[in-house]
Amino acid sequence: MKGLTNHQQAVELLQKLGLKEYEAKCLVALSRLPKATAKEISETSDVPRTRVYDAIGVLEAKGLVEVQHSSPQQFRSVPIEEAAETLREEYATRTETLVEAVNNIEPAQPEGDEEVTHEVWALSGTTSIATRTEQLIDAADEEVVLIVSREEALTDELSDKLKAAIERDLRVLVGTVTEQLREQVAETLPEAKVFVSELEWLHSSSHDLDDDTTISRLLLVDQNTILVSSIHETATGDVETERAVFGRGFENGLVVIARRLMATGLHPAVDPEMPNE
Repeated sequence: MKGLTNHQQAVELLQKLGLKEYEAKCLVALSRLPKATAKEISETSDVPRTRVYDAIGVLEAKGLVEVQHSSPQQFRSVPIEEAAETLREEYATRTETLVEAVNNIEPAQPEGDEEVTHEVWALSGTTSIATRTEQLIDAADEEVVLIVSREEALTDELSDKLKAAIERDLRVLVGTVTEQLREQVAETLPEAKVFVSELEWLHSSSHDLDDDTTISRLLLVDQNTILVSSIHETATGDVETERAVFGRGFENGLVVIARRLMATGLHPAVDPEMPNE
């Protein structure tokens, strides 16, 4: 939302939280006034006066606006913190209902009995990629190998998942690209094997000025599930959308290569051997 004024940003965010354009504009207008009539709301929000009443009616029903039945009627917004909490709860309720509804839909086509041995999928968006990373770690049975090149990728939620994996007696190996980040991870995950990765190509290629790609995270779970994500940095240093590919069911040869590459920098004494070698 760069380049937008605070007013425009507030309206857009309210729309993303489920309000329609006129409802969002009226709520923002009321947040700037101690109280207002429909005429004053219209003048402040650029919403046609005939549409203000409909918008206010919806906001009142949602508990976002209070009404004084005077002549003319006066309206005021609830405190913005209260409004945000109300919208958050409504959003969470809708999300929970969505999950329940979709899970209860009959599948259009029965799942086949044939086992998938190899599949690769693409995913975009940091939130989606972080969620999938955490899900893959949750599903691990034996080992998690994770390489992170950016401090932003090591969220509290990801650290919690790694801690939970350690508590389940899984092998957890975490590689970083800097000693500073290694120390940070080691402090957060003292029972994990933490090392500085020697994969220099995790960062943007220094010999190719046109290559602005940075590997954000590499994940190998149980030596058969792989996730690789990357980001692109603009000339101003802004990070564009994170993208990833992940897959499972790989043959042992590919896993051996991936496993050994990811363990580059890890002392051989603590690097468990690959199976069937």
